[in-house]
Amino acid sequence: MPPKKLSAFHRGMHQVASTSAGAWFMARTQHHLDRIVFSVSGGRTTMAGILTGLSVVVLSAKGAKSGVIRDIPLLCIEDEAEPGIFAIVASNFGQGHNPAWYYNLKANPQASCTLRGQKRDYVAIELEGDEYQRYWGYALDTYMGFPHYKRRVGDRHIPIFVMKPVSAND
Repeated sequence: MPPKKLSAFHRGMHQVASTSAGAWFMARTQHHLDRIVFSVSGGRTTMAGILTGLSVVVLSAKGAKSGVIRDIPLLCIEDEAEPGIFAIVASNFGQGHNPAWYYNLKANPQASCTLRGQKRDYVAIELEGDEYQRYWGYALDTYMGFPHYKRRVGDRHIPIFVMKPVSAND
């Protein structure tokens, strides 16, 4: 998959968000702004999507301990070879621990996702081996921050889930 072409503004936003300070700020504020824009846009976009020029999916997953459905906007790593299937990367902005949604999907892999105003049910499958490497390559082509995050996490493996649609017959 060729790297995503971005405007100068979007490239600048990627660079800012890739820094330690930018990632720290985004990790603490972005999801609040995303929820507001997601609501106002009728589920068609998020603040992160506007600022980065990238596709953002809102994951609705059941809490591993609480059982409460939580909505979290995440960068969508699309696979042009398999339309309708995408991946989400548990980079947690380069922090040293996995994000809470990772544990939620591990415990409850059935989730709903809203992408471009369309809500569907998916099953999350954690990737390993060659599939992991393929989607990590897509992630690197999508967002320039991932290499920075990888350096900052040290020895922590950054998990990737592929989200496969659940058909009406499943």
